[in-house]
Amino acid sequence: MSETMSNEGASLALYRDAPDWDGAAPTMAAGKFKCESAEAGAALLGAAAETAKAEGAAGLIGPMDGDTWHSYRVVTQSVDVPPFLLEPTSGPHDLAAFRQAGFAPIAKYCSASVPLPDVPPARPGKTDAFTIEPWDGQDAEALFAQVHALSCTAFARNAFYKPIGLDAFLTMYMPIVPLLKKELIFFARTASGELVGFLFGVPNYAEGPAPRAAILKTYASLSKGAGFALSSRFYDSARKAGYDTAIHALMHDSNLSALRSAMNNAHVFRHYALMGKRLD
Repeated sequence: MSETMSNEGASLALYRDAPDWDGAAPTMAAGKFKCESAEAGAALLGAAAETAKAEGAAGLIGPMDGDTWHSYRVVTQSVDVPPFLLEPTSGPHDLAAFRQAGFAPIAKYCSASVPLPDVPPARPGKTDAFTIEPWDGQDAEALFAQVHALSCTAFARNAFYKPIGLDAFLTMYMPIVPLLKKELIFFARTASGELVGFLFGVPNYAEGPAPRAAILKTYASLSKGAGFALSSRFYDSARKAGYDTAIHALMHDSNLSALRSAMNNAHVFRHYALMGKRLD
């Protein structure tokens, strides 16, 4: 449930059932945030904080459109690189508005890019724990049902995690099916066929109809080594398909994915933060 709030020069949606923030429960979220000036944005965020506090919330976080399955994060630092497909964007005054309203970063993220020729080829090797297989390009709804099931398990311990039902998940992701390329989507399965990891990549169609970059959007694994094996296959397949750059999208600064990105000589071009304000 959300409520639209606005003043002269700013608007937001106040989500009352946001993910918990480090014990600050209940937590609400300010999403769909827009402002024409930092002052107007800060004033509206202050009003949202007062509303949330009056209703018993202990914390307000944002920008977040309800949960981490939807758009969240504000850009905190950037070089002159255009936004990539599905990347959250910020207005020129958003960060200043949150800061003026008394919010501070509570989680930090980054995106990076690496020329594919600079990524070392996958090391040969075998494992009895799982095998890597590409998506066969068939039955996209079944694909996303598998991704949903494993995501809910793999991400359950992440900060700001909140479950989402399969129907809501499919509503979000089925519209992007026409953008999918089977050579950028991989699964890790055990010998019995159990799914223990996936990697979801997509061409960066923000560049146009013939993109040169492939986005490593999301991967998750339940088996040690699966994430590395999946990403290695992604890089090799993207090279063979003619892409020249890989984008490592929206990595949490403390995650293994950020470490692996650095190990592959990736260059960070954007930083983001989720902001929070205690209401006690």
